[in-house]
Amino acid sequence: MRKRGNLSPKFIGPFRIMARVGKVAYRLDLPNELSGIHPTFHVSHLRKCLADDVAYVPLNDIEVDERLNNIEEPVAIVDTKEKQLPDKMIRQVKVQWKHRKGSEATWETEDEMKRLYPHLFEM
Repeated sequence: MRKRGNLSPKFIGPFRIMARVGKVAYRLDLPNELSGIHPTFHVSHLRKCLADDVAYVPLNDIEVDERLNNIEEPVAIVDTKEKQLPDKMIRQVKVQWKHRKGSEATWETEDEMKRLYPHLFEM
C-alpha cells in the first residue's frame, strides 16, 4: 500500500458545516474517529456535497497511518503510455486505486509501480 499526503486528494464525508471561519474557511462536524484532524478547512479542501452515492467513500474504508497519512491500494493498471523527457523515455501506467472512481486514476512510473506492486504486472 502506498502512503499519500494527509487524506489528500481523497475526499471523505459528507460532514455538516458547523461554522464559517473568516471569509474562506469552515469548521466541520467531524466524527470521533477523526478527532486527530483539525476541524477547520480552507474552501479549497472542500467539495460541494450533492446527493451522489457513487462519489461517497465510507469513513471505515479510509486507511490512515499514525501520522494521519492516507494509505491507498492499487487495484488495476488501466492504461499505459510512453513519455519523452529531455534525456530519456519513461513508461507510465495509469493506476486505478481502491475507492476511487473513473477520472481519479493517476499516472505513475511503470518502474516504481513494478517495484512496489509486482502483482499488478503478473499475467
